[in-house]
Amino acid sequence: MINTNIKSIHFLRLLRNLFVLIGIFFSICIVLALTTQPFWGYHWLGTSKSELKWEPQSIVLLGGGGMPSQSALMRSWYVEKAAKSFPKANIIIAMPGDLEDSLSTPQLMKKELEIRGINSEKIRFEAEGTNTRAQALNCQRLVKMQASILLVTSPEHMRRSVLCFQKAGFEKVNALPAFENAIEADLSFDDDKLGGKRNLVPDVGNNINMRYQLWNHLKYEILIAREMVALTYYKLRGWI
Repeated sequence: MINTNIKSIHFLRLLRNLFVLIGIFFSICIVLALTTQPFWGYHWLGTSKSELKWEPQSIVLLGGGGMPSQSALMRSWYVEKAAKSFPKANIIIAMPGDLEDSLSTPQLMKKELEIRGINSEKIRFEAEGTNTRAQALNCQRLVKMQASILLVTSPEHMRRSVLCFQKAGFEKVNALPAFENAIEADLSFDDDKLGGKRNLVPDVGNNINMRYQLWNHLKYEILIAREMVALTYYKLRGWI
């Protein structure tokens, strides 16, 4: 009985310490979210390897989510802009899927680009790679290693993507991160003018940081943490 009680005490202490550590961790995350550091970390992932040194001969759209999805539509929007800036460039959709199925994600991405005015004859597929390393290796069959390419992907994936393609042997890698644009309107409001109950709940209409920045920065922290783990894994595997 005494041994059982001792084990229970030790377990409760470990559980308490675990909850304390979790509380400290989340407190740090919230404090950081109130600063600009998460944004600049996210910005660094998107821009640290992004440059345009050579006119691209091929634009590589690295697939994200399904269609429609925020990541896929954002990347398609940027590919359209790039294709119009470099009309001689071919486009490669690097997204796994069944090309025989007209409703598969790569085919729907192609249709999205066609809607945006891109000639279907310029679009090719890399539909086998299921991660960035595989996509880079498979693109060797479609693009000469000496040819200049332009990668289009989400900002958090951009650094790893460039490093992957360079490691695979591509000599001229440009990058275009698909950043979102901030809304230009003033989103503040007067809480009391909107009616409802007036109680002890503080007004938040003029507090843009609390309404939007905090939550966006918490999202950035998750994206940064995930990407740093991915970069570490790719580095240990020798893929970057």
